[in-house]
This record gives sequence, C-alpha cells and structure tokens, in this order.
Amino acid sequence: MIGKHLFQKIIRSLRLLLLVMTPSSLVWGETLPAKKVKVALIYTITTPELKEDVVREIRKELGDQVEILSYEDPSVFKESEVHGYVTARAAAKLIGMYMKAVEEGAEVILSICSTVADATCAMRDAAAYIGVPMIMINEEMCREAVRTGNRIAVMATFPTALAPTKNILQRVAREMGKQIEIIEVLVENGFGLEQESFKKLMAEKAGEIVNQADVILFAQGSMAYCEEYIAGLYHKVVLSNPRFGAKAVKSALMEKGLVR
Repeated sequence: MIGKHLFQKIIRSLRLLLLVMTPSSLVWGETLPAKKVKVALIYTITTPELKEDVVREIRKELGDQVEILSYEDPSVFKESEVHGYVTARAAAKLIGMYMKAVEEGAEVILSICSTVADATCAMRDAAAYIGVPMIMINEEMCREAVRTGNRIAVMATFPTALAPTKNILQRVAREMGKQIEIIEVLVENGFGLEQESFKKLMAEKAGEIVNQADVILFAQGSMAYCEEYIAGLYHKVVLSNPRFGAKAVKSALMEKGLVR
C-alpha cells in the first residue's frame, strides 16, 4: 500500500502538471500569453515612410494583439507600370504573395498598392472561400469620399494608380446609390522626391483643381504626410491612407471574432 505522505505528494504533482498543461489555467499566479492574430501586409513599390505609417496605424487600431507579416515584390509594380496594367505574370506573383501569407497563418491580408487594386478585387471570391479576408487599402477611403461629396479629385504620382482607384470609387458609388464626378490629377515626377519638394508639387497640382472638387483623395499611401498641409492650405476635405485600411483590417478581424 502507498503511504499517506507519498499519496499526497503524488496528488500535488498531478495538480501542478494539470495547471501547466491547461492553456487557460494560471501558472504560478500568471496568465499564459494569448496567441497573437497574424495580419499580412502586401507591398509592391514602397518607401520606408509608408511602411512605418502602415505599421503605426495597424498598431493604433490593434495594439499588441497582432503579429505583422510583411511581403514585398517591386517587380509586380514595375511590370505593371511598363505595360500600363497588371499583366498575367505580375498577377501571378501577387497571388503568390497572398497564398504565402495564407500558408504562414495570416487571418487577414491588407493589399497596400493602389495599382494592383483590380487584381486584388478579383481575388475576393477565393479569399472568401479560404476564410482569409482580402482588404484593398483604398476601398473604405473611397466610401468615405463618396459619402463626403459628389465631385472627387483623385491625386496620384503614377498613371497606373488612377484607373484602379477610379474603379473602386465608381463601384462604391453605385452601391451607395450616388452619382459622382471624378477628376484625375497626375502628379508627374513626384514619387521619390524629398518631402518638402513633394508637398510643394502637391500644392501646385491641387491648386489647379481645388475649385472643381468637393473632396480630394490621395490614391497612394506614400502621399499621406501631405494631407494636413493640403487640407489647411485649401480648406478642403482631404482623405489619405493608411488609416482607412487599418480600420478595415480591424473590422474584418472583429467579424471573425478574433478581436474586440
């Protein structure tokens, strides 16, 4: 027979083992850390400032609840720019990044590049089937623009960013039962400029159309630091990302029940 002292020792050891093995239990008075939700960011061409802005906005919305996965392939943009649209090869590379993110456990994917918005939209059915929402960074911003006014000026440094953004605006306007007028503003030779020089160029281009527009929308997240400057200069509503994209990511995770 087992002695009383030995029996009590065995019971104490079993209790300790159960505490360690149970995820929701307390171990030495501390709660085991919760598993972080993985958010994937898909880039083509980018800047260090844009990456910092995207991560900051994601953290602002979700704090430390998330682990950020980042994917980047500049050749997707370069090939699209040369041909004027997202080619089959560029789309295949883009889809490859999406699938890699899914394989690595992403719960939601944010597509940062406005040039590839149409290709991203084409992935929606597959994303719904897989259960990993595909967020176009500009979609919620375009909804806000349509809510704000009927005459929307879209500013971009690349021609390839204008058409996909116009397509989103026209689609969401139909969904919202509104008719809109879109004014295209190409800020040529703007990408890569030093910030103060770029702000001056943006101000010049915005000044050419400011009286024609109810709202000014920046198609590229890399233009965001000009928002307050242009809004203050012309007293117009100016919308930029990545903040709208970050809010859309949070909404998608809330719908999945992964964050509150």
